[in-house]
Amino acid sequence: MPSKPPSPFTTTSGIVINVVDSPVSHLGRPKEGPTNKYSLNHLVPHLKQLLGVDVQFADDCIGEQAKQKAAALKPGEVLLLENLRFYKQEEKGDRDFAKSLAELGDVYVNDAFGTAHRAHASTAIIAEFFAADSKVFGLLMENEVRSAEKVLKNAEKPFTAIMGGAKVSDKILLIENLLERADHIIIGGGMAYTFFKAQGGEIGSSLVEQDRISTAKELITKAGQKGVKIHLPTDSVAADKFDANANTQSVDNMSIPEGWMGLDIGPKAIAEFSEVIANSKTILWNGPMGVFEMDKFQAGTKAIAEAIAAATSKGAYSLIGGGDSVAAINRFGFADKVSYVSTGGGAMLEFFEGKELPGIAAMGKD
Repeated sequence: MPSKPPSPFTTTSGIVINVVDSPVSHLGRPKEGPTNKYSLNHLVPHLKQLLGVDVQFADDCIGEQAKQKAAALKPGEVLLLENLRFYKQEEKGDRDFAKSLAELGDVYVNDAFGTAHRAHASTAIIAEFFAADSKVFGLLMENEVRSAEKVLKNAEKPFTAIMGGAKVSDKILLIENLLERADHIIIGGGMAYTFFKAQGGEIGSSLVEQDRISTAKELITKAGQKGVKIHLPTDSVAADKFDANANTQSVDNMSIPEGWMGLDIGPKAIAEFSEVIANSKTILWNGPMGVFEMDKFQAGTKAIAEAIAAATSKGAYSLIGGGDSVAAINRFGFADKVSYVSTGGGAMLEFFEGKELPGIAAMGKD
């Protein structure tokens, strides 16, 4: 086996384990074992181009062929192993499967923040088969954890958290944890209308979680008790149907007409939210302000992205996390104008909820 450190790189799946110079990964969600569509063999030509070296391929991620090819590697050579998810044991966190993977190398590098919240064989269980000085985080994992901890544990004040998306139920734990840390919490997207309903507002046919109305009330009360300012959008861009070509009007969020639904924050809310962001030193953004995939309802999300970029340019630290927020910041061209864009949707969410991530805990590192 080569004694030099591994050469970590990222595949399209964003889930990478590097064992010596034998990287293994997930790709897609194959349901019935080996499937050509999800074979990592399709990545070989691109990896050769990226790395500038010959990339060998093993048709399996465990077994004799994988062992022989890994053992024959010379310094500087790379062997890509087949998709781990062809084995159900991977997602089940099977210990024997993890042990078989561990036998392929001397050093374990986990660069898979996107699955750090899952106790999969290759992202958590495998770590127990390597000594403390033979298992390390990759550069991506290091950057993800450092960026998240900077916001969660060492945020410069004022700290503003921007929450969006469809459902309050998806963000309850996150909001509760942020109530212990943030100075301001901005709430937009479909989840905002449950808060307006909780305050007795008329929200037309806007999205609402009836079973979370009491939760919304409790969160508002807790925020007041802790001195955290919750900012709800004053107005919305409402539509007469959920359609890119719907008729629209600006409405007050406490009195949305029957048959109309809020699909984006309105101009007053944009101005108010932008001012809060401009005065912030630390900013966390998780979730869009509206249905930004439709041009008529993208102004709010785009304005938030612009405001975050402007605040960052003046010295604020900004972290963008969550699939939709990341998609938005990239769509509007501001990804290089914020401090950090996380690759881990669910993992980042659970980290900010205060949960222990198996992929990080397994490494036994601070």
